[in-house]
Amino acid sequence: MYEKLLDHANAYKIDVYEVPLKKKIKGLYSDNVIWLNKNQLDSAAKKASVLAEELGHYHTSVGDITDQSKITNRKQELRARIWGYEEVIPLSKIVQAHQKHIKNRYEFADYLGVTESFLDDALERYKDKYGTTAIYENYVISFEPLGVVEWLGVKKI
Repeated sequence: MYEKLLDHANAYKIDVYEVPLKKKIKGLYSDNVIWLNKNQLDSAAKKASVLAEELGHYHTSVGDITDQSKITNRKQELRARIWGYEEVIPLSKIVQAHQKHIKNRYEFADYLGVTESFLDDALERYKDKYGTTAIYENYVISFEPLGVVEWLGVKKI
């Protein structure tokens, strides 16, 4: 997934650098440049999870939103995260994981190339958006507990 996201960045002419950053900062985006904290992101899954959100800032954020005490900045932060979740883990990927007989969250996160916490946050986002279930093509996706059922006669979306 990390390589795919780097390709996405390249397609939009966004430079990505892995550099040491302040301890709490995992990634930053500004003016078509993304910096990833190489001191904290020691795996491709961690890099992908942070890069997805930073690309989300490119696609959804405007201006300097580093002051998170402002509600408008927090909303932009959330929009960037949501973009990352939906880009990396669309409903189709949940169905694909089911079709590949992936059995648990660890295997699912590994299949996607993201961290388990990124996966958990994305699934929480989908639960907030759809409730406990969503319909994708002829599948019903349950977010609590996580599962997929093929359903004949389900209306496609």
